[in-house]
Amino acid sequence: MGVKKRGIFGASKYDEKSCGVVLFREEKGEPQYLLLHYPGGHWDFPKGHVEVGDKDEHSTALRELLEETGIADVTFIDGYREEIDYKFKNHKGQQVYKLVVFFLAKTELKEVKVSHEHHDSIWLPFDAAYNKVTFDNAKQLLKRAKEILSNAS
Repeated sequence: MGVKKRGIFGASKYDEKSCGVVLFREEKGEPQYLLLHYPGGHWDFPKGHVEVGDKDEHSTALRELLEETGIADVTFIDGYREEIDYKFKNHKGQQVYKLVVFFLAKTELKEVKVSHEHHDSIWLPFDAAYNKVTFDNAKQLLKRAKEILSNAS
């Protein structure tokens, strides 16, 4: 399969581009991270495809967060913009090269309204979240979040 030239927010070498959020809230002074349970069985952060009409990566991440969790009241943390990329086979058996840009954001909200795209959600402290996320790239995102938050204290 040839690489599509999407050109949305500079994703031209990728077949797909998504944006997401490593979301946390504080409970008793300790960050609790939000994980979603995806239909494929894995636990990961909220994320989704860039769509026509999204003005930038932050707006995509915020729109997807709202759609997947019902949470829109967040504050993005400066200094955290992490990219992961990977290949997978889509439902047609075609290889897809995907870029996902993640931001770190804080919320005061605890209630999550999980979308039809997910089975469940959970707020966990760092160690439990690290052990719960399925993929190594998600573990790295979480470690980077902890580093940024530790340096901000």
